[in-house]
Amino acid sequence: MDRKIKGAVFDMDGLMIDTEKLLVKFWRESAEYFGYTMTDENVYSIRSLSRKYSVPFLKGLFGDEFPFEKVRDRRIKLMNDYIDRFGFETKKGLFELLGYLRENNYKIAVATATDRERAENYLEKINALGCFDAVICGDMVKNGKPDPDIYITACGEIGLSVGECVAFEDSPNGVKSAYTAGCKVIMIPDLTQPDNDIMPYISAVYESLDKAVEFFEEVNGS
Repeated sequence: MDRKIKGAVFDMDGLMIDTEKLLVKFWRESAEYFGYTMTDENVYSIRSLSRKYSVPFLKGLFGDEFPFEKVRDRRIKLMNDYIDRFGFETKKGLFELLGYLRENNYKIAVATATDRERAENYLEKINALGCFDAVICGDMVKNGKPDPDIYITACGEIGLSVGECVAFEDSPNGVKSAYTAGCKVIMIPDLTQPDNDIMPYISAVYESLDKAVEFFEEVNGS
């Protein structure tokens, strides 16, 4: 059978691992340490957003004197310390979906805004690193999300065109990146639901990853 969809590309934070709530917590705590009041909504806006865009966004909110690098570095330390002590959970249905894709010979990649060292560390912690044919991280492309580079690169690394791949995302910036690249996009909402601005970019929405098996069976035939 000549499949329409031959591969799947996964975001990581908030999609495979339950870390977005930690990002919110520690961005806010770090900003507060330096005297800035950051809201949940402020953090939602920078989910999956590359530094190219997140720096001017936050400086636009808090002023040019906002110490982005210091706040970010402290956030990373606080979050890493927390994860070292308490770990984190995988998102519901992850291994069911990965198992289905493997059993049916789909190519699988990761496209995450997280840097390579931390991404591989996180994936190793949940014993998932070996599930993927390629892992493309934010520090491996010139332009991060919401630009399409990371998805174009990830699809190329697994030997497929973007039109042959489904992208899994939980955030608007990630959805825009995958859609602009040319992938079909499945959203698995985490902290926020899709709004009217991004719904036109989404092929399907599921409450958990395992539910997305039906998408592949519908598109390619069971």
